[in-house]
Amino acid sequence: MCAALHSSSNCAGLIIAVAVACYGGVRMKVVMLAAGVGARLGYSVTKYPPKILLRFDGKSLLQYHIEILRRHGINELVLGVGYHHQEIEREIAALGARDFVRTVYNKDFEEGNIVTLWTLRDELCCAGPVLLMDADVLYGEELIERIITSSHQTCLLIDRDFDPGDEPVKVCVRDGKIIEFRKWLSAEFDFCAESVGFFKLSAEVARRIITQTGLYLAQGRRNEPYEETIRDVLLTSPRGTFAFEDITGIPWIEIDFAADIERANDEVLPRIVIAQDIRSAAMMVKPDMEQDEIQSL
Repeated sequence: MCAALHSSSNCAGLIIAVAVACYGGVRMKVVMLAAGVGARLGYSVTKYPPKILLRFDGKSLLQYHIEILRRHGINELVLGVGYHHQEIEREIAALGARDFVRTVYNKDFEEGNIVTLWTLRDELCCAGPVLLMDADVLYGEELIERIITSSHQTCLLIDRDFDPGDEPVKVCVRDGKIIEFRKWLSAEFDFCAESVGFFKLSAEVARRIITQTGLYLAQGRRNEPYEETIRDVLLTSPRGTFAFEDITGIPWIEIDFAADIERANDEVLPRIVIAQDIRSAAMMVKPDMEQDEIQSL
């Protein structure tokens, strides 16, 4: 099994964060959703914080996101918030990140994460590429590097080392192309992997996803997982529009259940720290090392 136990499309702790970056002259938004309750962690709606405020080695997931995104040139982060949004605002202030993070409130946060996606539609519909990420993921920053530097205009991250139960959102590949993207599978495929929940979208694909989201809400489908709108666009696009980057072996975990918190602390975070230490040491020893050499460490 990979470092991620679950990559759930119903993840209540999904954040949509929107950030603006510049890579090779291309402006990019990073889009993350943090409005949900996180009910599958066994939370009471009055007792526990939003998942983005869960702490690992003394730092909140929000702090990890901010630090990684800043290191990669992101200059703004917009959070779609709802559940206990005041606590998120206080964390932003405590981190001294008011100049970097702003929030958009979704009053209907107890409905599906598709509603938060729609609340942030103006942030997603822009002239440039968009990076859409699940917020409740603890990850090594190699994942961000891999998707940002991908040569594909539209792509997602996959991990082949996973438990193929009912929980993970699966990516099915045949003849090198994605032919299905869902928890429940019926297609024939060469191999199947787990979606990490990170997507780089061209401006046109992002616009089509938001259009599809609007159609879902107009039909009253407010509790659908947002991944269903991505699937619809993927299946109706020319084959090959959606590419993938394989990050098997890079540590990450999505926090869906209480057991995920324990595994994040005991297994995944130590691997992330070791990988970062190795990369930092390599850059100190050989500062002129090529980026692809560093990423391969």
